[in-house]
Amino acid sequence: MAMVGAMVGAGNIWRMPFTTGQNGGGAFLLAYVLLLFLIAVPGLMAETALGRYTQKGVIGSFKQVAGDSRFRGVSLVVVLVNIALMSYYAPIIGQALYYAVHSLLLTFFQPGFDATAFWESFAGSPLLMIGMHTVTVAAIGGVLLFGIRQGIERVVKWMIPFMVIALVAIAIRGVTLDGGMQGLAFAFTPDWQYLVQGDTWVAALGQALFSTGLGWGIALTYGSYLRKYDDVPLGAGVFTAIGNTSIGLLAIFAVFPVVFAFGLEPTAGANLMFISLVQVFPELVGGQIWAMAFFLGFFFATFTSGLGITEVGVTTVAEETRLDRRQTVAAVSLLIWLLGIPSAYSSEFLGQMDFVFGNWGLPLATLAIIGLVGWKFGAERMRVLELNRNSDMFVGSWWNGIIKYVIPVVMVFIMAYGAVTSLGTENELLMFGGIALMLALLAVSTVLMKFVDSRTESVPKATDGGN
Repeated sequence: MAMVGAMVGAGNIWRMPFTTGQNGGGAFLLAYVLLLFLIAVPGLMAETALGRYTQKGVIGSFKQVAGDSRFRGVSLVVVLVNIALMSYYAPIIGQALYYAVHSLLLTFFQPGFDATAFWESFAGSPLLMIGMHTVTVAAIGGVLLFGIRQGIERVVKWMIPFMVIALVAIAIRGVTLDGGMQGLAFAFTPDWQYLVQGDTWVAALGQALFSTGLGWGIALTYGSYLRKYDDVPLGAGVFTAIGNTSIGLLAIFAVFPVVFAFGLEPTAGANLMFISLVQVFPELVGGQIWAMAFFLGFFFATFTSGLGITEVGVTTVAEETRLDRRQTVAAVSLLIWLLGIPSAYSSEFLGQMDFVFGNWGLPLATLAIIGLVGWKFGAERMRVLELNRNSDMFVGSWWNGIIKYVIPVVMVFIMAYGAVTSLGTENELLMFGGIALMLALLAVSTVLMKFVDSRTESVPKATDGGN
């Protein structure tokens, strides 16, 4: 549940429906599923197995496996990228929370309510946006104070089932609407011409990686709390990928029938979530209930992802310093809150952060973690020692090639593709700045890790204290 909760977020409930609509419906879904099980699932197995083997967070795992190599400095880049990601994801969670609260207050059903004016008033108010960002970071920090079992696991055991039930209920209601089945026909009928277009495969690859969080350090961190004989291939690979995909498909079932029944634009992006659907709920019988279910489910999805992303920094800082968990949660939360203020203040800045870290930061982090498993630890060694120990699903030697060659090549391709497609566009300057930022992070992190290692001794992994 924790792994599924960490994966399922805005990428599934918000991004997947309109990305499917923009890229040929069923053709996109076919490409997505192929890439999910070819790349994301083997990668998640590797990342989780690494965490279970070392029983440490990101930096601790790199130290243990990489030894004195300069490669260890990359571990700090992974953590910094993760914190940067959370800094601009927290304002998005705040947006979901704002709409969830107003769905409970029945604001969308007040006489004369204008969905467009409501969104513009909220998005155009820095005080409101920063306020919701603050509430979000505080709430995530509050849960993490209780640790993995008493904090994260308790929350996801309730939030994830509620989210699934809400999406199923809305999907059932949607397909019973006049014209609702047309939405499913659009989503699941392949437009085969899209399969020969490179943009479709790039979009599907981005969806497979973004929605699973491969290489973000989440699977590694959660894996570090697993027991020695927990089943990694089924639990961390197949089960979580199927759960992640199922919820993405449920989001399509929930959104597209409503979209087509009311003549909305299926490729409307953020407006589809916060404007178009808000206008539709008052038209439905029992619309108050459907609005509550949908926006609470959306908030729960984003919130559980925020828990997983933030826990990466918390576990790592706790291991590498002498701070206790309460102090670590406070420090990491404060850093995320401060870094996230510009993204909360300006949607343009948020988009720029997503462009830089989505195109170069996250692929670089994934390349580092998968490279550590495939080339430093050894893919074959990891497969024999960790993956196939007490596993109900045997992982064959085909896995080695995917970890050593396929995923690294894909990550390099993503970074190169982002650079090439930015040339000659308004994003060209931002592209050069993003690449320079990644190179600077690599250089500074390498020097900093060497300096820290020369002055401090390793601190044992902080246990969860029974929590």
